[in-house]
Amino acid sequence: MWIIFLIFGLIIGSFLNAVVYRLNVVESLLERSHCPHCKKQVRWFDNVPVLSFILLSARCRDCGEKISWQYPVVEASTGVLFALVGSYFFDALDFSTWPLVAFYLIIFAILLIIFVYDFKYMEIPMLILWLGVGVSLVYFVFTDWQNFALASSIFDLKIAAGILGGLVAGGFFAALAGYSKETWMGWGDAYLGFLAGLVVGWPNILGALLLSFVIGAFVSVLLIAFGSKSLKSQVPFAPFLISGVFLVILLPQIFPQLQSYFLLLG
Repeated sequence: MWIIFLIFGLIIGSFLNAVVYRLNVVESLLERSHCPHCKKQVRWFDNVPVLSFILLSARCRDCGEKISWQYPVVEASTGVLFALVGSYFFDALDFSTWPLVAFYLIIFAILLIIFVYDFKYMEIPMLILWLGVGVSLVYFVFTDWQNFALASSIFDLKIAAGILGGLVAGGFFAALAGYSKETWMGWGDAYLGFLAGLVVGWPNILGALLLSFVIGAFVSVLLIAFGSKSLKSQVPFAPFLISGVFLVILLPQIFPQLQSYFLLLG
């Protein structure tokens, strides 16, 4: 079953690349794919995720300009993430798993757009972010309505745990942005913190925050060591926070023994 999710993820990854590019240049998503250099339309057989990049030797068939490594990396990453979601959360015979899997696939796609956009342009696309907030709230209302009778406390409700997690993370980043006058964090990071907390809920957001700072520190040290950045350079934080969200959701499924460690953070 995971292979179906992998192929689906590769296809969606190709679409996510188009979304990132067209959000930046303000182009319609309804137009056919074209080379950003010569503007020639990409042939259907040159638009196969990952494979076309390899067969074309990373160059446009028409103008010969290089194709960015972003394209196969995003396609492959989306495929792997979708395959992991399908492997650990989906059971074709258990229809109760279908809404959760649909939610994760949609929210992972949204977070990947934000990840790549902030990495490339040092800016968080607010339209996509608020779409993620809306999708999360709709899913939580649907889930809580179905399972309301099983809740023993208010924080057993996904919407309550999500809003608390969002306020904690969003408030934390807002305080950093305000105190530092956006030199440590931007206000976009505060909004993203709210979305991250909403998605993983309380207390899982604590684990996501911890992982994001650990990953951020590790990557920053590597960039400085290799001379790519200096101590005064700005580094986009959204990729680190989103990586933390992915890990908090997936790691306890891949390594069940880690579940207790995440619970200890709460």
